[in-house]
Parts: sequence; C-alpha cells; structure tokens
Amino acid sequence: MTNFDSGDALALYNVDRWGGGYFGINAAGHVVVKPKRNGEQIDLMEIVREARSRSLQFPLVVRFHDLLRDRVEIINVAFAEAISEMGYGGVYRGVFPIKVNQLREVVEEIMDAGHPWHFGIEAGSKPELLAALSLHSDPDSLVICNGYKDTSFIENALLGRKLGKKVILVVEKLEELVHVLRVSKEMGVEPMIGLRVRLLSKGAGKWATSGGENAKFGLSTADLVEASDMLHAAGLAHCLNLVHFHVGSQVPDIRTIKRATREAARFYAKLSKMGHALGYLDVGGGLGVDYDGSRTTFDSSTNYSLNEYARDIVYTVMEVCDSESVPHPTLVSESGRAIVAHHSVLIVETFGSIEKNSRNEPVVPAPDDPQIVSDILEIRNDFNKKNRLENLHDAQEIRERAQSMFDLGMLDLRAKARVETIYWQIAESIVEIFRTMRYIPEEVKEMEVALGDQYLCNFSVFQSLLDHWALGQLFPVMPIHRLNEFPDRNATLVDITCDSDGKVAKFVDLQDVKETLPLHRWKPGQPYYIGFFLAGAYQDIMGDLHNLFGRVNEMHIYLDEDEDSGYYVEEVLPGSTVGQVLSLTQWDVNELARRMKAQTDAAIKSDRLKPSEAMRLLDDYEKSLTLYTYLNFDDQHQKG
Repeated sequence: MTNFDSGDALALYNVDRWGGGYFGINAAGHVVVKPKRNGEQIDLMEIVREARSRSLQFPLVVRFHDLLRDRVEIINVAFAEAISEMGYGGVYRGVFPIKVNQLREVVEEIMDAGHPWHFGIEAGSKPELLAALSLHSDPDSLVICNGYKDTSFIENALLGRKLGKKVILVVEKLEELVHVLRVSKEMGVEPMIGLRVRLLSKGAGKWATSGGENAKFGLSTADLVEASDMLHAAGLAHCLNLVHFHVGSQVPDIRTIKRATREAARFYAKLSKMGHALGYLDVGGGLGVDYDGSRTTFDSSTNYSLNEYARDIVYTVMEVCDSESVPHPTLVSESGRAIVAHHSVLIVETFGSIEKNSRNEPVVPAPDDPQIVSDILEIRNDFNKKNRLENLHDAQEIRERAQSMFDLGMLDLRAKARVETIYWQIAESIVEIFRTMRYIPEEVKEMEVALGDQYLCNFSVFQSLLDHWALGQLFPVMPIHRLNEFPDRNATLVDITCDSDGKVAKFVDLQDVKETLPLHRWKPGQPYYIGFFLAGAYQDIMGDLHNLFGRVNEMHIYLDEDEDSGYYVEEVLPGSTVGQVLSLTQWDVNELARRMKAQTDAAIKSDRLKPSEAMRLLDDYEKSLTLYTYLNFDDQHQKG
C-alpha cells in the first residue's frame, strides 16, 4: 500500500479504542502521547532522540507524570459528578493501592494530584505501610491497611492514629481482630477498624479467584456477627468504621461489580443497624482497563466506562441504604490499575529478524537433485489460483515426503533446503491470495501464523511484562515510528532471555486475539523501536531477574509550555548494572574481580598472556560489572 498514512495506522493498531485519548499518531508517522488527552503532544521519537543524547540505552520506560495526574483527576471527578447527579448523601474518598506501583516518584505524584479530593493510600504490608505513613499528610484522607498483620504492623498503624491520621485496620480474619484490640489497649489508642466481608458474588476474568466464598481473605457472615459481638463486649462498637470487599482485579463485566456492590451494601446496612458507627464502604479494586479497545467482557477488556462504573456504584449503594433507612456512607475505592496503567510506555529496540523465507529468492535446482525437488518446483511454476488449496495440500505432502527421505538419509541438506524454500514461497502466495477474501479457511490462517517472522527485541518479558508470561495478560503493542509506511511483515516478538517462553505471541485485536503483529521489515543498521503500552500497573515491581536482566532505564517527563519542546525530563533513573544484579544473588563483585586477577596473573606467569594484554582484559572485565544488563547496539547503528 503506497498511500498508507497515519490514519490507516490508527485503525490498524486500534489506537483510538485502547488509547483512552492519550495516544495518537502524527503526520511524521510517530506515536505521540497526549498527557491531558487534548492539546499538548509529545512525540515518542523525540523522547528516543533525547534518551540517545543522554547515552541512555534501551529498553527504556518513559513515565508521563501529567498523564498520571489526569487519571487521578478523572476518577475523582467521575465519582463527584455521579454523587451530585443522583443526590447521594455521602462523598468519595479514593485510595491508591501502593502495591500496584510502589515507585516513590509515582506514589508521590498521585498523592499530590489527589490532594484536592483528599485522595488517600492503601498498604498491604509493613514496608508499604511505613512508606504510606511517611508520605501521608492530609488528615481528611484515608490510610487503608489490608492484608494479614502482625504486632509490628498493628503498632505502626496505631502510631498513625496517634498522629491524627485516619488509619483504618481492615480485619481479614477473627483472630486478627483479637490482636488489634489487644495491641490498641496496650498502646492506649482507639483503633479505626474495617471488616472485609467474604461475598458470595464472584468476579470474572483472570483474577476471579480473589473474590467469592473461597477467597483468601475476608470474614463469613457468621464471622461478622461474632466480630460485632466482640466489639460490643469490648465497649468499642463505635470503632467499627468501614466495610470492605474486593471482587477481583480487572473485572471485565459491570454486572459483576453491581452484584458485588449490592451484596456488600446490604452487609453495610445490616451492620449499621447492629449498633456500629459505620461511615465508610470500601468497594475495593476491580475497575478495569480496556487493553484491547473492544469494550467487551473479554478478560483484557471492559464493557463499561469509568463514568458508568462510578454511577452504578453510587446508585446501587444509595438504593440499598435507602431501602434499609441507613445514612449513605463515604465511598472508598482502590482503583490502582485504572490510575497507573496508561502513564508509562516501555520502548524496546529490535536488533534483528528471523524470516521463514524471502519470496524473491530464486531457486535453481541442481543437476543431481532428486525428483522431489522438481515435483515441488512444478507446483510453484504452475501455481493456479483456482486450485490454490489443492496446490497447498500437494506442497505439504511433498514437504512431508522430503522430511521422511531426509530422516532415512536419502536427501542431502541442499536438496532439503530447496524443497523448504519453494514450499514457503507457495505458502506465501496462497496466504496473499486469501488476504482480501471474506472467508479464510482455518488451515490458511494457521499458515499465515507459521509464516510470521520473529523480531529479536532487546528486553526481558520476565522483567518488564511478567503478567503476559504468567497470566497471558494482553498489552497493546505497536511500532512507534514508520507509521506512514505500510507494515508488510507479520511477526511475533522474542526477547533476549535464554528461555523459549521469553516471547510475545498474543496481541490485542477487536475481534479476537492475534498471534502475529503487523510490523515493518527490519533493516540492518537502522534502529526499529516498538512500544508496549498500558503496562504501568504491577509490571514494574513484579518483574523478576530471569537471566539476571535487571530493572530498565527510566525517564520521567513533565509538560512545560515554556520549553521549546513543550516538555522537560524531570528525572532519569538508571537501570540495573551487571554488578548490582549479581550482588542481589549473593555474588561479591570485588571477590569476582579478585579471582579474575588471580587467573590473569597465572596466565602471565605461564606465558599465555602478555602483561599489557592481561591488564587490558582485566580492565574490560571490571568495567563490564558497571554496565547496563541489556544489550548495547550503538556501535552497530553507527556502522550502519
């Protein structure tokens, strides 16, 4: 397609549907980021050039803080508008679950952006709580403490109470309530207590098991009654302030959310009537991100908007509370994924491709070739569109026969190579014929996938996209430049780990999951950059050290109208060095250098190395311990 342009690219990669207004493509064919959904645009290729000018290597995570602030704003505004529209008697006090992205710069930005709405923070472990307490400064916002708790956890939460903070300890099991009451009595402070209810309503999608009656956390109905009795007996019935539930992360169907909210609101109302000064209903997480743009109940999508989510929660809680004649509670949500998913882009560099075959490659049979080469060449030369599937079946049969002959030693490598080359040429011709047809046979679809290239990408799936490997989570993926050129290749992406699972072979699509991604032909010596989008939730902290590939380089970007470019780089966070990741696995870099020094000394003494050469090699070894763990292709680009 010679007239392929940015509009075609937008449609091909569904950018307008999954991008949420934050991403687009400019006339130069580059992906742009619109942190405020309108007005200012940042060209990702300008970010790439800026990174290279700073000698930053790829892979690279780019964080857009203005986009992060916009996400905080629109969630709070959505609830505020729903509350106003319906005449709801309470307010909204959201919290950010720090587990979704614990990076200090991210959490600080969210808390600062949320200050006008008294946006709080949620912690599920002692390290998270200690960070949250130090960062929390708004007496009107909440600190929600989830997860199992020991004495130290409870003591630190109660320290926050003594400092005037609204720290709510959410009880996950009855024994924990006993523990909280004992420690609070010892410290002489009344706790704010929440109860997590175990709903019968169960979520959907990949994280459905985090809800339902067999969930890991939460109290049964009988447990709730016993907890109420315990609080009354201790004279602390008024300390029960919150009811909490969680139906699962990334809930794709709004009906699941409405069912769970209705059930939880009923628990809230009944507990209120049992003499407790409840004031908060925490609907937990679950607000999903439409990763594929299909707006369906598919695992990687959502069939609802943010505004619909807010309206349904407000309406459902109001309806139940009104029917029970109970005051409307302050609504709390822990929508971490929806806040941080969009704000970061992972940019990786392609350094090669593996193609099944080149259609233009001539195949000339040798005089001593066996008849099988002539047979498949005849199919290629007499290719008939009317009998295309018959041609394919005949070629498949010949290829299988060639493999059998090779196994028996009756076919040499050159003849086998010619058979396979011709076979893939026939396959490409058949796939091309069917490309514009309304109906494509399944075997042709499988052939198209088999013909896909493999693009070699300088990153680790296990470090940067762990949910894709572990759970099959889909993320939007596309090249960030050359988008005014038709992408004439279809490919899967493979990383640089020594693991066959280190690949991305499932891609978002409106109708289904695609097994290949449209890409441009890789050109040696010319950088080709691919972006992974909506990966700002969980991936940064959950990435592992497979093959000792560590954290990647980061750039933090802010809009600024006074800058010529319209933005500035506020901070650069260097990725892990070789020495740092070795130290994490108990290797002492000084000891490594000492051992190598001993070996080079021995090589000098035995005349295997000259002293000058040995010292140079040792110096290179020690410098390597300070390098980025990923591959460096700068030299190849310069030569290209």
